[in-house]
Amino acid sequence: MSLDLSTLQSAIRNPQSAMRSILHIDMNAFFASVEQRSDPALRGKPIAVVGSERRGVILSPSYEARAFGVKTGMQYHEARNLCPDIVLVPASPGKYSSACKQLITIWERFTPLVELFSIDEAFLDVTGCESLMGDPVQIAVRLKNEIWEIMGLTCSVGIARNKLLAKLGSDMLKPDGIVLISPGDEQEVLEDLPVKELCGIGPSLTHQLAAMGIRTCGELGRAPLAKLTAPFGILGERLRDMGRGIDDDPVVSRAEQDEEDSKSVGHSMTLDQDCGELEMIQRHLLQLCEKVGRRLRRGGYTGRTVSLTLRYADFQTFSRQQRLPRPVEHGLDIFATASAILARISLDQPVRLVGVSVSSLERHMSQVPLFSDERKRKFTTEAMDDINDRYGDFTVTWGTLAERYQHERVISPAWRPGGDREY
Repeated sequence: MSLDLSTLQSAIRNPQSAMRSILHIDMNAFFASVEQRSDPALRGKPIAVVGSERRGVILSPSYEARAFGVKTGMQYHEARNLCPDIVLVPASPGKYSSACKQLITIWERFTPLVELFSIDEAFLDVTGCESLMGDPVQIAVRLKNEIWEIMGLTCSVGIARNKLLAKLGSDMLKPDGIVLISPGDEQEVLEDLPVKELCGIGPSLTHQLAAMGIRTCGELGRAPLAKLTAPFGILGERLRDMGRGIDDDPVVSRAEQDEEDSKSVGHSMTLDQDCGELEMIQRHLLQLCEKVGRRLRRGGYTGRTVSLTLRYADFQTFSRQQRLPRPVEHGLDIFATASAILARISLDQPVRLVGVSVSSLERHMSQVPLFSDERKRKFTTEAMDDINDRYGDFTVTWGTLAERYQHERVISPAWRPGGDREY
């Protein structure tokens, strides 16, 4: 008996079908574990994967480092104060993407409904798989064993009737745990749980809810709808559902994800130092726009909407966008729009992170431009792309970036195996 994707999707998304069984897989200290697996000298030692050796935050501490209190997002000096012997290991995106692809192959042996949530997390809908593989807990045990035997990596698994609760479950017993949140236990689990523990409720929203006297999921679920929609609009209804453990979002297969991902292409970077100088921010911006333009051309896309994202030193993050009269694919065109957006923003604080994306994408049919200047730029760009594809990013670049600092690559949050967003 085979697992057919279309049959499973039809049954799972039918309101009359049986209650769903969702697994959330969270790989334990993924980057650090992959590094320790590839280098035996790092095994058993407190290590932390970092994106830049000069400035930044801890991307992934090993569990040996976590025992000293080292956490993801911590500054280097804080980590060293807690663990003087910690080993900082530069990130190796190729290793992590390769390991993730191997994980996907394993996951898809259990169900075709696999939604990659990030490079080290995934949702699996195993509804209807019980007759072949056992109940969801048995499936989780088999899955964990297979990952360990094949890859030597551990994971935590949350099991519930929806993605929201499955994600919560995987966070409750780390490392290497399995947590089942049964329908009869949901309200007990949520009643005194701080709202910040729910995926999607960050520090800002937690603070806003606290100001309204809402601190636990139980309080959020019982809050009058009008009280929530007044400050949050339509999001208020979603928040109350979350407090009650309600989440109807389906697990989106990889094929569907790839289609959704093609709607935008973007890139961001955390700066070596918080920066308030417009000229320096623009230099970083140009570098990002060149990356985005190159990825657009590689995927055969053009786009009509350019978005600029900034994060201040206090981690406040916001985005602005502009719709263009004609589609663009060239880094300089993207930069012209992003720079114009930046000029309209009054910076309240130094900037910590800069991001650029292009959306409203269209498939681009390449043709020779009519005008001489356009032909020269097209051929120059194609030559630069060919050299950079062969020898690495920015081997050839514009003079403005010739003296740029070398910003080490890290895995983008928008990473997908294959496709336009792999790095």
